[in-house]
Amino acid sequence: MKLNEIVDKLELEVKTGGNNLDVEVDRGYSSDLLSDVMANAQEGDIWITMQTHQNIVAVAVLKTLAAVILVNNRNPDEETAKKAKEENLPILTSTLSTFELIGRLYQLGISGSKK
Repeated sequence: MKLNEIVDKLELEVKTGGNNLDVEVDRGYSSDLLSDVMANAQEGDIWITMQTHQNIVAVAVLKTLAAVILVNNRNPDEETAKKAKEENLPILTSTLSTFELIGRLYQLGISGSKK
C-alpha cells in the first residue's frame, strides 16, 4: 500500500516530507527505544513512536525507513521537524494511541514482519 493511502485512510497529519509519500509500504515497527529500532527495524518500514526529539530523524534516515508516525497527538520538536525537512523524511502524526494505530495498520495489511 502506498504511504499516501495510509495517510488518507488513517487520517494522519503530514508534518514533514509531504512530497515523499508515493512509496510502497507493507511493514511497520513500533518502539520508543532508539537502539531497538536500530537493531530491528527494516528498510522501508513505518516506525511508530511517541518520541519527538531529533534523534528519531537520524535513526529513520540510518535505517532508510519510509516514515515516522508520532502517536497520542504528539508533534515533532521544532528542531526535529527542521531536520526531517532537510532529509525529506515524512513525519506523520496521529491522535490514536500506539495500540489503536497499530491495529488499524494491521487491518490495512501492514504487518510487523517480512511477507
